[in-house]
Amino acid sequence: MRSISWWSCFLLALLHALPPLTLCKQTPPLPVLPIPSASQLKWQRRELIMFFHFGMNTFTNSEWGTGHESPSLFNPTTFNVSQWVDMAAENDFTLVILTAKHHDGFCLWPSQYTDHSVRRSPWKGGGGDVVEEFIKATRRRGIDAGLYLSPWDRHEKSYGLEVEYNEFYLAQLRELLGRYGSISEIWFDGAKGKNATNMTYYFHDWFSTVKQLQGSINIFSDAGPDVRWVGDESGTAGATCWSPINRTSLKIGDANVENYLNKGDQRGTDWVPPECDVSIRPGWFWHKDENPKSLDQLLNIYYNSVGRNCVLLLNVPPNTSGLISSTDIQRLKEFHRAINTIFSINLPTTVKASSQKGGKDGGFSANNILINDEWSYWVPDDKRGSQHWIELGGGHDWMTFNVIRIQEPIWLGQRIKRYKVYVNGKLLANGTTVGHKRLHRLEKVVQAQKVRITILNSRGLPLVSAAGLHFDPFWHSLQGNQTQTHN
Repeated sequence: MRSISWWSCFLLALLHALPPLTLCKQTPPLPVLPIPSASQLKWQRRELIMFFHFGMNTFTNSEWGTGHESPSLFNPTTFNVSQWVDMAAENDFTLVILTAKHHDGFCLWPSQYTDHSVRRSPWKGGGGDVVEEFIKATRRRGIDAGLYLSPWDRHEKSYGLEVEYNEFYLAQLRELLGRYGSISEIWFDGAKGKNATNMTYYFHDWFSTVKQLQGSINIFSDAGPDVRWVGDESGTAGATCWSPINRTSLKIGDANVENYLNKGDQRGTDWVPPECDVSIRPGWFWHKDENPKSLDQLLNIYYNSVGRNCVLLLNVPPNTSGLISSTDIQRLKEFHRAINTIFSINLPTTVKASSQKGGKDGGFSANNILINDEWSYWVPDDKRGSQHWIELGGGHDWMTFNVIRIQEPIWLGQRIKRYKVYVNGKLLANGTTVGHKRLHRLEKVVQAQKVRITILNSRGLPLVSAAGLHFDPFWHSLQGNQTQTHN
């Protein structure tokens, strides 16, 4: 009896000394293919990219040059590319893209394959290199660089000779991607004039060469392979916008696929997310008689691009002096300040869900959507029916908002196909796709204590990485609109 009692005491003491037993964490759900590569994920999270259209057209007051312009026209008097890059970085743009060569064929670097370049200009006595200064400025500022190299070249004599011109273009591509260090995005523009010489581009050869020279680069074109054109130059994606698409259905320069590019394809086998390109001014190049878009126009573009699963590529053209105009800088500051004002505060403080995988300790709680961590997300229980919901609450406080935000963890695939947003049973908004980010800007300000997002249909289990309610004080429709209160 004494020995049993002693062992019992020993075992009890040992059990108290051990850490409590914990259940194994629930495993993440399988991805729904296709899914983005690491470089595509990094690109999508930027949300904002800046374009610099600068070149011969800047000095001839044109959009599409003829290719016959004299290099002597290119002579920026107070050129300072650091001003461009600083302005971009200060407004939270983490990637900037330069037009190294536009359709007129004038090269902003001293290419050894043409006489139509800065080498023949009076700028810096022919010893300048815009591309080099541009890349160095981005390195100093700690942001990434991209380059645009027009396939259509109106100056090059070999244009129209299939093999000769493709060799010429590849030679210039190698100069740009082999001489200046790491490049994050290369832009292949499919634009070409109606009366342009017939020319077959060897895109597959070009793309293979790009990946050989820069393994982590993203290639943009109408057909990707990494980033696709959205199908317009207004900065507007489709209300339904899938990142997946079928690349076999695309052809660079084909206007018949613009609607398909705009919407994507829920059955697409390739992950090729859309990029919305638009200029802050009416033209792509700087013109003295043009002014930047209003703040309201820029915000509307933001909601229709970033707010529809796209990245916004905003062009800000330097002027003839070689600087960004003060009016454009001021408008960009207003735009940046407005975005920060709208989204710096997320009104919900509580969240509930229809279910969650593994229960409250499974690691996929609905509370994850209020955590500022892009890798956390909510996963519903797949045994609880086909309709899943999350409910955002303000605790005891009323939430005053006119913007709804929903985001998916796209590294596990784009899933949501249809959803509705309710306030106390009343329909507030509805949509189809979500992707990286979906924003609804409401016509009227709403006051509510609870807002429910119901997901009606999805590819596999729906996953939500973030959701929010925000107040946009800049929305012009606020003028004369009354606040809606939902009890």
